[in-house]
Amino acid sequence: MMQVSIRLFGLLLAACFSVAVHAQTFRVNDIRVEGLQRVSAGTVFSALPIRVGDTLSPVDLQRSTRELFKVGLFTDVSIGRDGDVLVLIVKERPAINEITIEGNKVIKTEQLMESLTDNGLSEGQIYQSATLNGISQALEREYIGQGRYGASVDIEIEDLPRNQVKVLITINEGETARIKKINVVGNQAFDNETLLKLFELQTTGWFSWITGDDKYNREKLTGDIERVESYYLDRGYLGFNLVSTQVSLSPDKSQVFITLNVAEGDIYKVSEVDLAGDPAIAEQYIRRLILLREGDTFSQSLMTTSAEYITNRLGNEGYTFAEVEGIPERNEEDKTVKVTFFVDPKKRAYVRRINFRGNTNTKDNVLRREMRQMEGGAASTSQIEHSKIRLQRLSYFKEVTVDTVEVPGVADQVDVDFTVEEQPSGSMGLQLGYAEYSGLMISGNIQQSNWFGTGKQVGISASHSVYQTAYNFNYNDPYFTPDGVSRGFDLFYQSSDYGQINVAGYSTDILGGNVSFGYPISDIERLSFSVGFRNLTVKPSSYSVREILRTPLYADSAEYITQDDYFELLDLIAQGNDFPTGLIDTLPVPSDENDIDLIKGEPGFLDVNGTEFHDFVTNVGWAKSTLNRGILATRGSSQRLGLEVALPGGDLEYYKLSYDAQMFQPLTRSLTLRLRTRLSYSDAYGETDELPFFEHSYAGGFGSVRGFERNSLGPRATPAEQQFLQYSTWDDLNGDGVIDSNETGGYVNVLCEDSELGCRPGQLITTPSSQVTDQSRSFGGNFLVETSLEVIFPLPFIEDQRSFQTALFVDAGNVFDTNCSSTQINCYDFALDRISSAAGLGLTWISSFGPMTFSLSKALHKNELDREESFQFSMGRTF
Repeated sequence: MMQVSIRLFGLLLAACFSVAVHAQTFRVNDIRVEGLQRVSAGTVFSALPIRVGDTLSPVDLQRSTRELFKVGLFTDVSIGRDGDVLVLIVKERPAINEITIEGNKVIKTEQLMESLTDNGLSEGQIYQSATLNGISQALEREYIGQGRYGASVDIEIEDLPRNQVKVLITINEGETARIKKINVVGNQAFDNETLLKLFELQTTGWFSWITGDDKYNREKLTGDIERVESYYLDRGYLGFNLVSTQVSLSPDKSQVFITLNVAEGDIYKVSEVDLAGDPAIAEQYIRRLILLREGDTFSQSLMTTSAEYITNRLGNEGYTFAEVEGIPERNEEDKTVKVTFFVDPKKRAYVRRINFRGNTNTKDNVLRREMRQMEGGAASTSQIEHSKIRLQRLSYFKEVTVDTVEVPGVADQVDVDFTVEEQPSGSMGLQLGYAEYSGLMISGNIQQSNWFGTGKQVGISASHSVYQTAYNFNYNDPYFTPDGVSRGFDLFYQSSDYGQINVAGYSTDILGGNVSFGYPISDIERLSFSVGFRNLTVKPSSYSVREILRTPLYADSAEYITQDDYFELLDLIAQGNDFPTGLIDTLPVPSDENDIDLIKGEPGFLDVNGTEFHDFVTNVGWAKSTLNRGILATRGSSQRLGLEVALPGGDLEYYKLSYDAQMFQPLTRSLTLRLRTRLSYSDAYGETDELPFFEHSYAGGFGSVRGFERNSLGPRATPAEQQFLQYSTWDDLNGDGVIDSNETGGYVNVLCEDSELGCRPGQLITTPSSQVTDQSRSFGGNFLVETSLEVIFPLPFIEDQRSFQTALFVDAGNVFDTNCSSTQINCYDFALDRISSAAGLGLTWISSFGPMTFSLSKALHKNELDREESFQFSMGRTF
């Protein structure tokens, strides 16, 4: 009875509902939307499942409301009717007018904004409160990836006029969790110490505050795990498996504990090496490229490297898109593996077009002439890569990338696209300073190696101080002929008055120029030749060092007495007895060229060769370079051998032989070893008896031995000397036995006869000149030895390392002289114990003003007269 009653009530309710629905249906003659501000009416109509002319029921209205809510643009939707007009009343969600992030330092705002955009939140979008939790979690995940587990994100919403909001995100970054322990479990073949050396992540050490290697990072851990896996696979453990990785935190989230569970498996030997697919070239050539041999322990790196070698070999034959894959097949019974290299050469490709992008300053033809891959020829991987390296060596570009792109619709053609990122190709140096010995100094230079994008090199320099003025102009066209013969010329003028600074005691005027040519032997070797003319005038002073000019200078009427006569006069003075004119015989200082050296001492260079020189100088050089970059290279090597000769027919005849070399060798993924050496030897020949002092080599400073003042190492000259005079008469006018200034006369020189007195027998006695204020100035020498060892490492906290190069260095070297005069100071022939050395830290930055270099160093070994300089700085040149 109860069941019948319930069923009857349901039928009655359904009938009533049907009547109600039928009563509320109506035909839509128009649709009106109210409440829109930013959303267009078209957006509403496209989402609304109702059209004019439809007959609606309450069910249709409910469905329409749901569809409008699905758009996500409205917080409220209501539907009514005004006669036969359907009225839609909506309330729009607010739009995000501004997003502000505060408190972030470790992660840049741009990176966080990108993460927000990926999670559906950006300025201009519709704000939905439901997304806030997702946004907070997304930002926290960014910090967890950086090992900052204590980071928190607070989001505030501020209402703005016109239905807009401002989203303020405040971040507390917290501290980075430090790695307390890294442990590997399950390893038997290799201990933890061996495996942990593979990790980039490390527990806290002495230098972790610089390197940051103890800061947990998820991406770095993934890389470390891959290195461990590769380590095992390269040693035959083909069944190696990482069972699990556990990363746990201390309760305060400040320390991280990492545990890797591994299953090493067994060692597998290579049972067979096979080829499959279509090798395209003779099998014997391919097998020469395979590093794995039957019976060897399996190595994944050798297998992968072999595949790369085969791919490159096919690429050199024009099969640009060849694919080669090494496939290992394990035999679990005998623990061997068969390695099959599957070769799919695809079709041989030809280069349709070579394109350049990014060269806003450099002209296309400058880049195109460096190409070794030609348009229309078979695409060669090696030639394309070689072309890329040649572009990098130009020093115009910070980075060069190359892509090989298939031509659409054509199976055997490709385009080669080179993308370059230009960097400053010139340097500008400007120095302003003051020194006691030289007064105000100003100098400037502009060196442009890519003049107006033509690849031509132009340089202008000028400097001025109270003692020197110099001007120089140089020009070089590296492609004077299409096949790479270069031509250049230099013009220079320099006027130096060293007498103004009381140092060497001479001045020079030099005017000259030269023309040079270069001839390519190969892509990496070049010969150079230059010839020039130089007019040089040397003007000595009365206090020039004795290697330049014999001092002191004697008047034509100068006279001297013997050393015995001098002692006789001293005895008379001691006894209080005066002595009249004629008591002591005086002799004239000879002016005859045959006798002058016997009395006045060894002549200086200018005494023998004069003061004005007209010379023809030629240079011959050979250079070879495999450097990967023109500036701040990190790979390859370079050598240069040069010979400079002052030709017969000029006033001077001498030669200089020099050798410069450097080599870069990778040590790890981030460390590079640089070795550098420079050797130079010079001497006179023919009718010139000694090397001109103004052609000496110098050592010390940037580009030489850092840690010491520029040009401060090596031999010193014999200081200038003055006459030692003695009065030859004394007339004791007042008879008191005391010498008064008005009682003496007839001043004469004294001839040395006994070396025990500190003089040179047979020569007139001299004393150091009172005018010389700096007797420790380097005089240079004819034999230069320099070497340097650097470990280049990336600069911490700098993302773009391409404009920076930081290195720990040890510099060593000195300059020697194989023809030291008997009176020179600190002058030695080559001796290892005389090599000066220093160690330190150096930095080069390629700025918009040109290279800027800094070094901070400490001398390791120095000689008695070496002058240290711990901090050194230069702008406009590299070290």
